[in-house]
Amino acid sequence: MSKLQSTRPGRRLIGCAGWGLNKEVAAAFPAEGSHLERYAAVFPAVEINSSFYRPHQPATYARWAASVPDDFRFSVKLPKAITHEARLRDADDLLDRFAREAGGLGAKLGCVLVQLPPSGAFDEDVVRAFLPRLRARFACLLALEGRHPTWFGAAATALLREHGVARVIADPPAGQPGEHVPTANAAYIRLHGTPRVYYSPYPPEALARIALQVEAARAGGADAWCIFDNTAEGHSVPNALAVLQGGTAA
Repeated sequence: MSKLQSTRPGRRLIGCAGWGLNKEVAAAFPAEGSHLERYAAVFPAVEINSSFYRPHQPATYARWAASVPDDFRFSVKLPKAITHEARLRDADDLLDRFAREAGGLGAKLGCVLVQLPPSGAFDEDVVRAFLPRLRARFACLLALEGRHPTWFGAAATALLREHGVARVIADPPAGQPGEHVPTANAAYIRLHGTPRVYYSPYPPEALARIALQVEAARAGGADAWCIFDNTAEGHSVPNALAVLQGGTAA
C-alpha cells in the first residue's frame, strides 16, 4: 500500500439506532418516500437494533438494502439468543440463521454489532472459540460492546486485536475502568445518552467533541461509525444531524 493510500481518510458512518423520523425533524429530510428512504437521503449509515429481539426474513433485509443509496451501510445487532441466552457458546446454528438473514443486505452490510450483557464476563476459551466462527460468516467490520470490567483487560484486548474486532467506544462506558484502548483499524462510537441512558440529549459542546473524535479516527484512515442510541424521546436524529454537520448544531 502506498503512503498516499494509507493516509486517505476513512468513511464517516454517522447515524442512529433505527430510522424513525418524527415531525420535529421532518424538515431536514425529503418529504417523499418511506422513513428509511428519507433517512438514507441524509445519513450514510444506520444501526438495526430490532435484529437483537427478533429475526427478519432475508427478503426484508434485501428490501431495506434496495431502499438506500449504493454507499449507504447498515450495522446489524447480533441476536440476544446468541449474546445473552447462549452466552456465545454452541451458537453455530444460530449464527448460520443470522448470517442467512442479514446476508440479504449484500454489500450494504457494513458491520455486525455484538453487545454483551453487563453480567457477561470475559471467558477467554469461549471467546477464542466464538470469534473465528463469527468472522467465518461475516467479512464486514465486527464491533463488540463488552459491559463487564473483564472485557477491558489485556487478554480481551489481545484477542479482539487478533481477530480484528473493534471495541465499541460507548457513552456511558459501562464496565470500562479507564481510557478507551482501540483494537481494530476502525472506530465504532455508540452514544446511549448521558446522564439518562436512552433519553438524554447531548449538549452542543459534547456534540462538537464527538465530531472531532470522528474526524480524528478518520484522519488515520479508519472508518468511523458514530451511532446515536438516545432514541426514547427522539434526540438521536437531531444529535446525529449535528455531528454530520460538524457538531455545530444543537
